[in-house]
Amino acid sequence: MSELTPLRGRQVVLGVSGGIAAYKAVEVCRRLVDAGAQVVPVLTNDAQRFVGALTFSALASAPAQTSLFDGPDPIPHTTLGQRADLIVVAPATAKLLGKYANGISDDLLSATLLATRAPVLVAPAMHTEMWEHPAVQDNLATLRARGVHIADPERGRLAGGDEGEGRLAEPASIVAHAAAVIALGRDLAGVRVLVTAGGTREPIDPVRFVGNRSSGKMGHALADAAAARGAAVTLVTTAHRSVESSAVEIVPVETAAEMADAVLGRYPESDVVIMAAAVADFRPKAVADDKLKKGDGVPEVVLEPTTDILAELGRQKDGGQFLVGFAAETSRVRAQAAAKLSAKHADLMVANDVSSPDAGFEVDTNRAILLHSSGSVEELSLLTKAALADVVLDRVRDALRPALGQEGSE
Repeated sequence: MSELTPLRGRQVVLGVSGGIAAYKAVEVCRRLVDAGAQVVPVLTNDAQRFVGALTFSALASAPAQTSLFDGPDPIPHTTLGQRADLIVVAPATAKLLGKYANGISDDLLSATLLATRAPVLVAPAMHTEMWEHPAVQDNLATLRARGVHIADPERGRLAGGDEGEGRLAEPASIVAHAAAVIALGRDLAGVRVLVTAGGTREPIDPVRFVGNRSSGKMGHALADAAAARGAAVTLVTTAHRSVESSAVEIVPVETAAEMADAVLGRYPESDVVIMAAAVADFRPKAVADDKLKKGDGVPEVVLEPTTDILAELGRQKDGGQFLVGFAAETSRVRAQAAAKLSAKHADLMVANDVSSPDAGFEVDTNRAILLHSSGSVEELSLLTKAALADVVLDRVRDALRPALGQEGSE
């Protein structure tokens, strides 16, 4: 397998800022495309003083983008940031590094860098005196601490005939570094993950049902995040929502019984099951064949328990599987979740207070408590559901490290 194989089919935003080394970004673009990446170039205004956008448009997988405001997409930075598997900035000038480190977004490239959760690789290039300036080094230290990858510049000939450190790393080296970053980000490669999402609907008659307000956003975020990290993902869902990753296998269901059949049937082949769905605890014992009419009087709906899918998964667990449950509570959240963790034999319980307006159903944020079977507890701050998905998957990865051969890796 080639060292560039991880780039195949990946969405790469190639940012180009305004230094003389911008001409080398053309070669970076060509090599990324040759490696199979889908490349979208983003050029700053200063970059276009050195090399034209048309050059990149001719070589890349999509036309070069240069403006926050002049294109057909009203939010191009968000679109680019969300779709990217990797952002590479080559060259990254002192100006670009300063803006990125300090959260300044006054053009398309800097805004895209702040609007992504994808890994970022920057390849600085500048004169030696600028490279060695404490402000530049402080900004680089800040970015490194935030997890940004740096392709350090080389020593060699600079603009004006000078020699010294600050020369852009060679295009082949930058592309190899990009492939390594992509490979590093796929820390769940080979792991089979089963996720459930949404609230089940238990029919009363052909029109009405017993249900809940779960939107499926959390489960779908988990499925997308797991697929982005290389897992083979199956999503059993009641929610009519799309997922970003085309690699996710979607199994649509409606009722608790259908979800139980889908999950339990796939459990033996799964390494990880994440039960994010809000499964009904009860269902009508008898379902009317025709729509119930008001004129017939108030119907008596007798309920019966549904299969406790999480408890059954815990009972069947063979020791090698990792089981994550969700506890949507309205009071005594930590205590209720701890009892559920023990009773269901789960490895991790994600608990939240669904009565909270920023952490309940149908919203994009969550405020969770993670309870581990080891006894440790983590209280998380308010996060988007996408960010919480990555935290949960980090804990899954940590638990699976011995099986993945990642002991001690970071």
